[in-house]
Amino acid sequence: MKRYEGLFILEMAGKEEGIKDVLDKVQAEITAAGGKIETLQKMEKKAFTRVADKKHTAGYYANIIFEATPGTITTLRSRFAMNEDVFRAIFTVAPEVKKAETK
Repeated sequence: MKRYEGLFILEMAGKEEGIKDVLDKVQAEITAAGGKIETLQKMEKKAFTRVADKKHTAGYYANIIFEATPGTITTLRSRFAMNEDVFRAIFTVAPEVKKAETK
């Protein structure tokens, strides 16, 4: 299993109180696909620098580090592409955690 970092931009216009529920669903999707959640970092709402569509001018950002097989990422991309609450999902390979050496 590899360690991945998923950056999620959530489309929550008018539904700001439901962010925790959406993040719970995102984590459940990762777990259901065979991933193991390591950490979740919630970030604030940020305005987009480049606005392609006037309906989407900002989004809530969240960063999730998890372990999964490479095939799982393909599955997650397709699932999150169909999820109306997830505006973007970007996956990268996360660096391995280096263990501190003892002397």
